Amino acid sequence: FLHKDNDIRHNIFNLTLVAVCLRIIYDTRSSTKTLAYLLLVIFVPVAGIIFYFSFGINYRKRKLYTKKLIEDERLAEKLIQEIFSYSRKTLEESNPEVHHSKELAYLLVRDNQSALTSGNALKLLINGEEKFPEVLETLQSAQNHIHIEYYIYEDDSIGNEVAETLMQKAKEGVEVRFIYDDFGSHKVKRKLVKKLKEAGVQVFPFYEITFFALANRMNYRNHRKIIVIDGKTAFVGGINVSDKYINQDSETKKLFWRDTHLRIDGPGIFYLQYLFLCDWNFCAKENVQPNKIFFPMISNTENKGNQVLQIAASGPDSDHPTILYSLIQAISLAKKEVLITTPYFIPGESVMDALAVASLSGVKVKLLVPGVSDSMLVNAAARSYYTELLRAGVEIYLYKKGFVHAKTMVTDRKVAIVGTANMDYRSFDLNFEVNAVVYDEKIASELAEVFFDDLKYSERIEKEKWDSRSSAKQLLERTARLISPML
Repeated sequence: FLHKDNDIRHNIFNLTLVAVCLRIIYDTRSSTKTLAYLLLVIFVPVAGIIFYFSFGINYRKRKLYTKKLIEDERLAEKLIQEIFSYSRKTLEESNPEVHHSKELAYLLVRDNQSALTSGNALKLLINGEEKFPEVLETLQSAQNHIHIEYYIYEDDSIGNEVAETLMQKAKEGVEVRFIYDDFGSHKVKRKLVKKLKEAGVQVFPFYEITFFALANRMNYRNHRKIIVIDGKTAFVGGINVSDKYINQDSETKKLFWRDTHLRIDGPGIFYLQYLFLCDWNFCAKENVQPNKIFFPMISNTENKGNQVLQIAASGPDSDHPTILYSLIQAISLAKKEVLITTPYFIPGESVMDALAVASLSGVKVKLLVPGVSDSMLVNAAARSYYTELLRAGVEIYLYKKGFVHAKTMVTDRKVAIVGTANMDYRSFDLNFEVNAVVYDEKIASELAEVFFDDLKYSERIEKEKWDSRSSAKQLLERTARLISPML
């Protein structure tokens, strides 16, 4: 009987393993990722199955929620046609920087229905010490509404300072809507959320996690950092709400954080407002619709500036990995120079090929990554890609002053990209992300200057020295690369 019971258990286990493998093949879009998960569940079956159902299960085909904001089909279709018409007109009337990358602009219009907007005033904000004073001052000026959404929002000094401003504005009658990611900002649930609600702030978590031990909801996180004020001003970029982003002389400050954010005044905020309302309706289970309060400049032709901007967004709700496509297109359109800063570099074959082709074609490609990382495993996986890039002539620099968390790209000093998306599988495939694409020589040149200033605190990787590192290190990096699609 014992022998028979063992046979039954063995057969059940084998059937379960086969079923899980079939699920992985059917449900995982990336062949590299599929192979990684298959190897994991076959060679470490129990732990591998638990890991897959905790971190890897793909709900993309099940659509977490729809981006559809406007229920009236005819109105939605009319607005889409207006977006195409407006974008074509913007392209015709715009500066050479836009024409240099018109294929990128068309990609975002067609795939994202993201309008190419002119008449914007843009401002780069470097690190938390530049961002937060600007944010607090602008929040204080709010008259109608504040929409704020963050991946990480800490219950610390700056978190409480922003919260106090939100509560003050709510008491003044300003509508304040606040979305926090339930994984990245789970600590605010203890006290801060309760205080905000008591003061009249409307607060909801994104994709709420009931049990952190059941981690499948740790995927599909809202990694966006968006603030929209009165439908006129917005902030977007890599800087979360946390004291660690503010670099001040203090004994409590352990690590210098380098990051980049962008302030937008003008019609470029429209798509950020749209994204927020989609996210809000999902989180709050409401049906807030667009109106002239949320989009007041629809009837206002006054330009705030002369800079051209477009928003790229993607996530599990997207038909395509739009941010990935936009980065590849920007790299492929470069003629002279590509400057990339990213804290997490697990690019996948398509980005690797785009970078190698650009470099081998004579484009100067420079990549800035952390010398100090907050994840040893991710850092090891990232380093496994360096050899191929170095052989293609890409220059790779390790930032030594602290931790570089900025997610930026500059091409030919004509296009600048600032956003929330890292150059890794998670940002391209699993998280809700947003990037601002700026077609402006002034902003692109400013961001290039910031990049080269960061290089002063960086060490360039020399190919000969890199090739001679120990076999043990190379084995560790290559092993980490095997599971990099799952990181």
